[in-house]
Amino acid sequence: MNTKIIRTLIKKELLDVFRDKKTVIMMLVVPVILYPLIFIGAMQVFAAISSSMEKQDYRIAVDAEDDGAFLQALLEISSEKENSGKDEADGESYTLIAYDVRSLDSNHDYMNKLREEEIDAYVVGRMHKDKMLYDVYYMSSVTNSAYAGNIVMDVFEKFREEMTKEKIWQAGLHASEILEPILFEKQDISTNEQSLGSIMGSVLPFMLIISLLMGTMYPAIDTTAGERERGTLETILTLPVASRQLIVSKFITVATIGIISALLNILSMGGIALYMQQIMELGENVQSFDMSRFIPAILIGILAVFAFSLFISAITMCVTSFAKSYKEANNYITPLMLVVMIVGYIGFIPNLELNRTLAMIPVANICLLIKNILVFKIDYMIIAIVLFSNIAYAMLAILFLSKIYDSEAILFGDAKSSFQLFEKRSNIQKGGVPSMSDAWFVMALTIVLILYVGSMMQIKYGIAGLFGTQMIILLVALSVVWYTKKDIRLTYGFHKTGARSYLGGVFMIIGFYLINMVMVTGLAYLFPESTENVSITFSEIMDGNIVGVFFVIAVTPAICEEMLFRGMLFHSMKARYRMPVAIGAVATLFGLYHMSLVKFIPTGLLGLLLCYMVYATGSIYPAMMMHCINNALSVFISCYPKQVEALLPVFSQDTLSLSDVFVLLGAGLLLFGVGLMILQGKHRKKQR
Repeated sequence: MNTKIIRTLIKKELLDVFRDKKTVIMMLVVPVILYPLIFIGAMQVFAAISSSMEKQDYRIAVDAEDDGAFLQALLEISSEKENSGKDEADGESYTLIAYDVRSLDSNHDYMNKLREEEIDAYVVGRMHKDKMLYDVYYMSSVTNSAYAGNIVMDVFEKFREEMTKEKIWQAGLHASEILEPILFEKQDISTNEQSLGSIMGSVLPFMLIISLLMGTMYPAIDTTAGERERGTLETILTLPVASRQLIVSKFITVATIGIISALLNILSMGGIALYMQQIMELGENVQSFDMSRFIPAILIGILAVFAFSLFISAITMCVTSFAKSYKEANNYITPLMLVVMIVGYIGFIPNLELNRTLAMIPVANICLLIKNILVFKIDYMIIAIVLFSNIAYAMLAILFLSKIYDSEAILFGDAKSSFQLFEKRSNIQKGGVPSMSDAWFVMALTIVLILYVGSMMQIKYGIAGLFGTQMIILLVALSVVWYTKKDIRLTYGFHKTGARSYLGGVFMIIGFYLINMVMVTGLAYLFPESTENVSITFSEIMDGNIVGVFFVIAVTPAICEEMLFRGMLFHSMKARYRMPVAIGAVATLFGLYHMSLVKFIPTGLLGLLLCYMVYATGSIYPAMMMHCINNALSVFISCYPKQVEALLPVFSQDTLSLSDVFVLLGAGLLLFGVGLMILQGKHRKKQR
């Protein structure tokens, strides 16, 4: 690859980016100026609110049958606060305007006064089984009333303590020996640096990933959709520049801007941390922090930021490459921003340890890594996994981006990518398959409905709710196909095929099931918790009538899921992308749809096989049959464990011996090969 051309292109891209004032503002103004202003302003606001709450006058009405004992305790607390406010320079104190209802007009409705905010709290005390029972009424929706309620509860704690001591003294006993038979103190052995790192580790990772996303977002839009909107991309493509050189230069430009933005954010946040340190050291009894101990964490954090910058730059470029204008690109980037923010919240979850599994999950691995290194938990193997996984994901995204730029339809846009669902139905032409935008919308809406509606139905109705979930999968896609007037036969692949297709499918799916057993056993060893959760969920579904279980577990998904994935989604992608890309994308989505780490690989490979079956036969019916057989085998093994153990004991074992593995793999590969030969013979005949 010609590095001189790439350097020239990078220079050109950087000049274009820095001419855009939005990028400069996002890089400089936000981290260097806005963050400190927001932080200092927030500190001032919180201090003002706290000071205001402390200096308020709180009106408390007391209606108690205790001869004014609690009222006197309130007045004493108010007097103490007032005197402490006069003595202290900051003057933080509050005044309790407490009065006895019984000394006033007792006919007044003090509950109504509380609702109308004429008083802030209302205390009622009555004798109950030789003890005083107090009720404190307040309004949590009113700030002053809620604060007054807390003050009253604090006074009650002191009031009860004083009364307890008095009764003990009256009994002739020593109060401190009775109330404090033991002494204890809590000793924190964490260093000051660890405590500071723990606080920073909750907030800093989230702010870093958001700032990186914001830093790469505008350059990515400008170098992709911006060029298309300005019409300069066509000019570049006329030059003797390869698509891969163009992509690499754009990627390096966006990643560079992201890294610069991230470093500016780190410096800004570091300045804020130093400011906090200086403020804290000015206080009394506050030990200083040795900031040099954070140097290894900072260095590792910078490497993590670099790796994440590569990943997020590639992802944002992939997303914005589909847009034809700046405005459209902003719309496309919004879902990505929401996903990154939601995953970034993982850093706020307490007691979540970064293991090798989480180290492979994008965004989450960076957040947890930075959180760990700030409290000096350094595992070099985990760090290597996090860094290399982000780089690997970035390279995969770049490869995908190169496929996008090799597609003329993607570069210049066409009607196949636009939303037809939101057009007036009378303006939509009949025929064809759904556009990719409509297919993605169907997929997203289906997943949202499954998460909210489907999960609630399954919790409430069990296996009937699972059937309802499958109906959601079927009806959402059917509704869109009907509204956009698409050809149902083309969209779903409802075409006749010969008996050889079904015969080959039977051999292939049984062979795949045997191979899959070995794979699932290995995954269960690697991910025992995820496997146990899947087993518990599956066993709960199996508790029912065998006919109903077979219908819902085997038949219904074979129809509904196939119509969505190998039907509408596969044929929409096949019309737009090359066949390997369409098959791989649908298989990946099918694995992700099952929302389980241990099921992702088996279901993804099953999706790959079913997509190939639809491609090879031109019909969705053999794929439906194969899906049904695959699920029916699982149902049979779960419902008739004794019979299965008697006939085929290897199917009922939790672990497999080496001989079992060879037998299953050998038989599976043989059956799969026979089915593939039958299918390829059918495919060659079809091609002739």
